Amino acid sequence: MLKTYQIIIKGQVQGVGFRPFVYMLAQEFNIKGNVFNNEKGVIINVTESELTVFNFYHKLIKNPPPVSKITHHQINQIEFNLYLDFKIIPSTKKNKLNLTLTPDFAICKNCASEIIDANNRRYLYPFTTCVNCGPRWSITNLFPFERCNTNIDKFSMCKTCLDEYTNPANHRFHSQTNSCSECGITLQLTDSNQKNINFEYNTLFEKIASLLSKGKIIAIKNTSGYLLCCDARNEKSIQQLRNRKKRPSKPFAVLYPTLEFLKKDISLSAKEIIALQSTQRPIVIVSSKNYRGKIALNYVAPQLKQLGVMLPYSGILQLLAHKITFPIVATSGNIHGSPIISDEKTAVTLLSKVADYFLHHNLEITNPQDDSVVKYSSKFEQEVFFRRSRGYAPNYFNFQKPNNQKVLATGSHLKSSVAFTPNENVYISQYLGNLDNFEVTERYAKTISYFIKLFEEKPTVLLTDSHPQYQSNLLAHELGNNLKIPIIEIQHHKAHFASVLGEHQLLNTDHKILGVIWDGTGYGDDKNIWGSEFFSYEKGNMKRVSHLTYYNWLAGDKMAKEPRLSLLSLASKQMTPIIKNKFSEEEWTIYQTILKNNTLKTSSMGRLFDALASLLNLVSNNTYEGEAAIVLENQLKDYQLVNCKNYHPIVENGIISPQLILQKCYQEYLNGVEIPQIISNFLYTLSAIILEVANQQKIKHIALSGGVFQNTTLVDMLIELAENKYYLYFNKQLPPNDENIAFGQLMYYYHCNNL
Repeated sequence: MLKTYQIIIKGQVQGVGFRPFVYMLAQEFNIKGNVFNNEKGVIINVTESELTVFNFYHKLIKNPPPVSKITHHQINQIEFNLYLDFKIIPSTKKNKLNLTLTPDFAICKNCASEIIDANNRRYLYPFTTCVNCGPRWSITNLFPFERCNTNIDKFSMCKTCLDEYTNPANHRFHSQTNSCSECGITLQLTDSNQKNINFEYNTLFEKIASLLSKGKIIAIKNTSGYLLCCDARNEKSIQQLRNRKKRPSKPFAVLYPTLEFLKKDISLSAKEIIALQSTQRPIVIVSSKNYRGKIALNYVAPQLKQLGVMLPYSGILQLLAHKITFPIVATSGNIHGSPIISDEKTAVTLLSKVADYFLHHNLEITNPQDDSVVKYSSKFEQEVFFRRSRGYAPNYFNFQKPNNQKVLATGSHLKSSVAFTPNENVYISQYLGNLDNFEVTERYAKTISYFIKLFEEKPTVLLTDSHPQYQSNLLAHELGNNLKIPIIEIQHHKAHFASVLGEHQLLNTDHKILGVIWDGTGYGDDKNIWGSEFFSYEKGNMKRVSHLTYYNWLAGDKMAKEPRLSLLSLASKQMTPIIKNKFSEEEWTIYQTILKNNTLKTSSMGRLFDALASLLNLVSNNTYEGEAAIVLENQLKDYQLVNCKNYHPIVENGIISPQLILQKCYQEYLNGVEIPQIISNFLYTLSAIILEVANQQKIKHIALSGGVFQNTTLVDMLIELAENKYYLYFNKQLPPNDENIAFGQLMYYYHCNNL
């Protein structure tokens, strides 16, 4: 007996080849009906016997398209309809969006092989895509995901592309981003004065490879924004790029042509290899201690024993990789501190004195994105996000919304991002940057407006950081006043804690949880600068239970930029000779006066790391955020717990003295203990303190967040020390740094009682 059923599929199911996949499966089962996208996901209407339909349904759910992610599915019998065939019909949108959006996907193996095949019609066409790969979020203006809602709609398909699009037997059947060299996107090569460089189409990437090999810097417009590229072996080129980009020492990412080439130069773990080849294709930070290649390491990553590496993820990069025989620097196309540039006019204006040549194209980018960055700890391979952007944004999975409020969380000031719950999903923007920069603030505000427009929903509640001078706070109050909606301020470290609790679905758990939130700065409830906070959480209540004892916060924001100031604040009188050399006589006199009259205090763990880096003469002035802590970790050799010493063995009444820890480090330094061992002891001490506080609080479940936990050696030590006696929870889909604040604000608002 024939019956009609409707199947609803939700999740990452648009722009992933789901409809053509359903079509082919329907042919296999000889099922009649239709499939289309709507504001909720993918809708399938089918008529056949109950047994056949359910076999079809189970196979569909069990083996979906490779880049899809199903979060919900259901099947219901509906009014009978006798279909004559099975069709993909145009998307419909009757209500507001309530679906998972689609991130960008790295170029797939099929498309990558086609563009280097001289017999293929897409030979050397860099915007070759299919249902399994290509830009999505970066070029999308509206959803449901259809060509007409993307920037590629400006390029009408030629007859051959249209034939592919309508042919069920073709792997580009219903590929919304389908194009070719005849009908698609065009490239333009210019010099720094925007004078066109003539080239034969089939020699373009050979030309670019030749320019790179001659030491030139090239700004390449990729599918999510411009990249600045140069030969990673060429010290002079790299230094020129640093000087022009105003980025004196922050490490550059390196693009390798192939995985095989990379493996010859660097030893990789299984997880690193998987990440490098994934559809997200992030930058992966790997150890360069046993580096075997020819990269100018001291110029690419000064003072570091690690290297950020990636493989080609777009057709442009794939074609370039096919012509180069060396790794290249591939860093965000911007001036240090500003957001990644995505349009030609801005690129020419800002980068004409940085790049020697430009490779432009005429595909507009709606959502510019930096490359995502991940790292795996060396001992336990714990994944730690450093930046969440291309390939991951704007989706977040495993979120259960407790009510129907439409809440916009404005996040933090550094490493900003925003989060919005306009429907049953949560959407977290790509990494946006430091709101000290005007251009970043503009993009931040534009992203908020884009979210509101895309979902056709205005927030009913605004959440923001409690720091009164954060730009995110100021913008939230301006927007909230304009919309006449409540604005709720949430303490920075409580938001960090809530982000981990939310990621692990622990907000409604019965057992008590210890939150360890360590970072550089955050405005505290007592108006001091917090940064080494221990909280207890139970049944919606969050309570601060311990922290580093307060010490002087000096010179405002300068303290985060000058580790020598952290050392000055924490140092004993014994350290005066070693510290005084780091200041001029005039500076020394001024800061001594400031110390006597200072009233603002801090418990910052990040500044303790800075103080140690300055004490050990590694970094006294940061040229990029977190430099001292990164350089500190990179001094380490392979640690052995049995050889580590605890500099703060007893935590009495919750009192943790940063001065005592630093003094012990100083004594060891004077006694000739090697710097790597001092740093190992320091990290071991911090790990031991965490477990000691947990013991005093009689808590076995520990959630950890904040930028300090990007130190993967600290993460490994904690895991090793905890053994099976404690449960440790780290951020999973989000970085531990301030990018998780927006999500944490949502979690705190939805689940915590002490607002």
